[in-house]
Amino acid sequence: MDEGCSRIRRRVSVRKRNRRSLESVFSAPTAAELKPGDEEKDEDDETVAGSRRRKTIDVQPVENIDSEEDMFDDYDSFAENSFLAQVDDLEQKYLQLPEHRKHATDHATEDLCSGSIKHNTLSITTVGDCTELKIDEHTKNQSGHEDVSIDPEADVLYDIPSSQVLFFENLYNSSDDLGDPSTEERDWNSSSHKAVNEELPINNVEQPQQTDESSSKVRTSSDTNRRKSLKDHLKNTMTGNAKAQTPVFSRTKQLKETLLSEEINVAKKTIESSLDDLGPFYSLPSKVRDLYVQFKGIEKLYEWQHACLTLNSVQERKNLIYSLPTSGGKTLVAEILMLQELLCRRKDVLMILPYVAIVQEKISGLSSFGIELGFFVEEYAGSKGKFPPIKRREKKSLYIATIEKGHSLVNSLIETERINSLGLVVVDELHMIGEGSRGAILEMTLAKILYTSKTTQIIGMSATLSNVEDLQEFLQAEYYTSQFRPVELKEYLKIKDAIYEVDSKAENGMTFSRLLNYKYPDTLKKMDPDHLVALVTEVIPNYSCLVFCPTKKNCENVAEMICKILSKEYLKHKEKEKHEVIKNLKNISSGNLCPVLKHTIPFGVAYHHSGLTSDERKLLEEAYSAGVLCLFTCTSTLAAGVNLPARRVILRAPYVAKEFLKRNQYKQMIGRAGRAGIDSTGESILILQEKDKKQVLELISRPLENCYSQLVQEFTKGIQTLFLSLIGLKIATNLGDLHHFMSGTFFGVQQKILLKERSLWEITVKSVRYLTEKGLLQKDTILTEKGLLQKDTIHGSEEEFQYSFHITKLGRASFKGAIDLAYCDSLYRDLKKGLEGLVLESLLHLIYLTTPYDMASQCNPDWMIYFRQKVEKNIVNRLYLSFVLYTLLKETNIWSVSEKFNMPRGYIQNLLSGAAAFSSCVLHFCEELEEFWVYRALLVELTKKLTYCVKTELIPLMEVTGVLEGRARQLYNAGYKSLMHLANANPEVLIKTIDHLSRRQAKQIVSSAKLLLHEKAEALQEEVEELLRLPSDFPGIVASSVEKA
Repeated sequence: MDEGCSRIRRRVSVRKRNRRSLESVFSAPTAAELKPGDEEKDEDDETVAGSRRRKTIDVQPVENIDSEEDMFDDYDSFAENSFLAQVDDLEQKYLQLPEHRKHATDHATEDLCSGSIKHNTLSITTVGDCTELKIDEHTKNQSGHEDVSIDPEADVLYDIPSSQVLFFENLYNSSDDLGDPSTEERDWNSSSHKAVNEELPINNVEQPQQTDESSSKVRTSSDTNRRKSLKDHLKNTMTGNAKAQTPVFSRTKQLKETLLSEEINVAKKTIESSLDDLGPFYSLPSKVRDLYVQFKGIEKLYEWQHACLTLNSVQERKNLIYSLPTSGGKTLVAEILMLQELLCRRKDVLMILPYVAIVQEKISGLSSFGIELGFFVEEYAGSKGKFPPIKRREKKSLYIATIEKGHSLVNSLIETERINSLGLVVVDELHMIGEGSRGAILEMTLAKILYTSKTTQIIGMSATLSNVEDLQEFLQAEYYTSQFRPVELKEYLKIKDAIYEVDSKAENGMTFSRLLNYKYPDTLKKMDPDHLVALVTEVIPNYSCLVFCPTKKNCENVAEMICKILSKEYLKHKEKEKHEVIKNLKNISSGNLCPVLKHTIPFGVAYHHSGLTSDERKLLEEAYSAGVLCLFTCTSTLAAGVNLPARRVILRAPYVAKEFLKRNQYKQMIGRAGRAGIDSTGESILILQEKDKKQVLELISRPLENCYSQLVQEFTKGIQTLFLSLIGLKIATNLGDLHHFMSGTFFGVQQKILLKERSLWEITVKSVRYLTEKGLLQKDTILTEKGLLQKDTIHGSEEEFQYSFHITKLGRASFKGAIDLAYCDSLYRDLKKGLEGLVLESLLHLIYLTTPYDMASQCNPDWMIYFRQKVEKNIVNRLYLSFVLYTLLKETNIWSVSEKFNMPRGYIQNLLSGAAAFSSCVLHFCEELEEFWVYRALLVELTKKLTYCVKTELIPLMEVTGVLEGRARQLYNAGYKSLMHLANANPEVLIKTIDHLSRRQAKQIVSSAKLLLHEKAEALQEEVEELLRLPSDFPGIVASSVEKA
C-alpha cells in the first residue's frame, strides 16, 4: 500500500453472480428463446443466489477523493462494473428504446428497486451496503471470490447501513417523477424491517410486462419531461447519505422481539386449532419459562401440574375446579392459564383473592411479568380500583381483586356490556363460598358471570374442599385432585409428655412415637406446663417454627414466656441482622417500638396477628422469610394469609378463640409445615389436654366440612343485594326472572338441603317485597307474555306475576356503591342532613359521614355525658371513631393516636382501611344521586387521604405496590420524589441508597412503578385518541349508514 498519500477505508460488498446482465433482465425473452425447462432452471438459479449473503472483500487502493464530483463522476470509484455504470448504460439504452417498450421498462425498474430490498439478490445493495471501505493491495480481481452462505434467520437489517435505508425512502418519495402509477399501488408505508423480511418471487422481474399502448402514449411527453436522470438521483442521494449518521440497529433486541412475536402467534394458532402440540411452554413463548426461572427460581413443573395443564377440559376451555394440599403448587397452574389468556387469546383476566395483603403480594409478584410480557396488572382492593375499568387499546389487563371489589368489577363490566372481554376468572380459596357474607358475595359474582357470559372460563382452586359435586354442578366444571405434596407431612399429637403419630390405620387413630425429654428448672415448670420450649428448641434457630395460639393476647404471652426460658446462646444467632430489624421497626413507627417485640426479637421470636400495623407485619414477615426470625407465635389468620411455611407447626390448643377447631382450619394450619426445596419433611404437633382427647380424635379422622351457600343466611348482604343488582343491571325484570336466576346459583343447587320450611319462590317474593318497601325497587304494572309463561311453570299467584320492577335512584346508588342494604337508608339520611349545614372548616364532618357503620358496634367509648343526654349509642360510637380518624389524619402517627385513645394500633389501622373503603363506596353512592353533587369532589380527596394517611408529598410514592409509609419516606429523602423517578431508578443504585432494601424488593418496586407509569400513559393516549376519533353518531355517518340500509 502506498504510504505517501492519505487513503480512505471503506468496505465494499460484492459477490460472484452467475446470472444474466442487467440488459438481459430488462429485455423480455421471446417464446423462441425460451427452451423447455430453462425458465424453471433460471428461477432455481435466482432462488439460490437470493438465499446467499454478500461476502466482504478487499479492493485495490484508490487515490484520495476530496470532492463529490470525483466520487461520482464518469468513472466509478467503487468498482469498475458497478451498479452505477450499469444503470448509466441502461439509461442510454432506455432513451433509444421504442415508445411501446417504455412502460415495461418502468415496471422493471420498479421491480429492480423492490427486489433489491426484499431479496438482496440484485446488485443495487452493492452501492448502499458500505460503511467502511477496506482496501487491500493484494486484491485485484473481484469476480473470483466465492459466495458465503449466511444463516437465513440472521437479522438482515443489522447489516444494512443508513444510506441504503434512506435511499429507498427517497426513492419512494420520488415515485411520481419516475412516472409509474403502479409504484403508488405498492405498499411502501410499512417499515424497512418488514420490507427486508418479506419475499418477492424473482420471476416478477423476469416476466415480460404487458402494456397498454394507448395509455402509454398519453403519458409519453409528460414522462419524458418529468423524468430525472436515475444516475443523478442516485448520486445526490448517496452524497447526502454519506454525511448522514448511521442509525444503530440492535440485532439482539430485534431477534428477541421477533422470536417472542412468532412464538405468541404459534401459541395462538395452537390454541385455536386445539392440537396436541402445545408449543414452546404450554402454548406460551419460551420467554415465560425463562421469566419463571429468573423471578421465581422455578425450573421445572411438578408432574401433577403438567397433568393438570394438559387435561382435555383445560384445552377445551371448560370450567375447572382443582384441589390439592397446601403448598402443593396450585397457584402456578393458575398463573400459566392466566398468561395463556392474556397473551394468546388476548382477553382480560380477573383473579379473586380473599385478603388485601394477598392481593398486594400477588401484584408485587406479577408486575415484573406484566412489564416483560406487555400486559397491565391492576389492583382492586380497599379503596383502589376504577369502575368500569379502563378499556385498553392493545394491551390486556390482569385484574387482581378482593372478593368485594371483584363483585363490583363484574357488575361494571356487565353494565357496560363488556363482560365478554373477560376471558378467564380465577378464584383462590374457593371454599370461602361457604363462609358468611363474603361467601355470598363470591357466589353472586360467579353466578352473574355464568349467566351473562358463555365465553368466560372459571377456574377455582382450594386445599380444603369437601362437597365438590355441588360446586361442580353450580360452576358446570370438571374436577381434578391430587394428594401431591412437595414435602412429606407428619402429624403428631402431644398429651402430657407423650407424643403420638397420627395413623389412620391404627385402632384409635394414633400410635405412640416418643417421650419428650427436656429438663426444666423447677421454677420454670409452672411457666410452661405444655413444654412448648422443649418442642420449639428442637428446631430453632437453624429451622423455622410456627406456634398457633387461640387469641391475640395469648400470642404475645407465649412469645414472652418462650424468650424468658430460652438460653442466652440464642441471642448470638444473627445478632446483627436482628438488631437491624429492631432499628427498622423504630424507623417505620416514628421511633416507637412494642415492648414485647423489643424483648423477643433478639431471641429470633415475634408475635404475628391483626394487632400489628401493616408496616410492622410486612417487615416481620420479610425477616422471617430471610431466616432472621425463626419463631412466630400467631393466630389462625396467618394460615389463610401470606405464605410463611415452617419446618414445624405447633398448635397451642385445639381452639380458635373459644370455638373448637374445625377440620378445614386444622388442615390449613398444618399445611404450613414443610418448605419446598428446603425441608425434607414437615411436622405438625397438636397439643391437647385429656379432656379434649375424644373431640381431637374425631377431628383428625373426619372428612372436611361441607360448604353451603350463604345467600339466604346473609339476608341484606346476600339475596337482597343480589336481586337489587340483577334488576339494576337489567338481567331480571320480574319475579319469574329472579326465580329462574336463583335456580342457577349455588343456593339453587343446594335448595333441597337448605330449604326445609319455605320454598325458593316464597323467599324470592319476600325479598323483593322488602326491597320495594325500603324504596330501592318500584313496581310497574305490566303483564307480559313472558310473565304468563313463567307463571305456568312456577306455583305463584297471578297477582304476583302482574308486576315488573325497575330500580329507583336510591337503589341504583346503593348497588353501585356496594353499600350494605342494612345501612343504605341511614347513609342517605345522614348525607341529606349533612347538606343542611356541612362544616368545611376541617375534615371532621366529612370523616364522620364516611366512618363505617359496622365498626361502630365494636367501639366502647366511656362518655357517660352523652348517655345522660339520651343520644343514640351508635351515633356516639361513630362520632368517637371519627375523632380517632380525624386525629390520625392530622398526626399521621398510629402509635401516638393509639396511646391517646387507648386503642390497639392494629384496630386503629383496621379502622383506617375500613374508612377508606367505605369512603370510596359513599363516593360511588353520591355519584348516582344528583342532590349529593357537593360530596363528589370532597370525597375524592378524602378517600385518597384515608387510603394513604401520609403527608401529601408521599402519596405518589405510596401508589406503588409494596411501598408503605416508612419506605416512602426513605425514598423521598433519597431524592425519589415521584413515580417517574422510581420507574427510571436502577435497582442496584436503590439497594445502595436505601437502607435495608433487598435486591428482590428493589426490583419489585421498580417493576411496579414502571407498570403504573405505563398504565397512566396508556390511559392518556386512549383519552387523546377518543377525543380525535370521529363520533359514531356523527350526522354524516348516520345518514350514510341509513342510505346503505
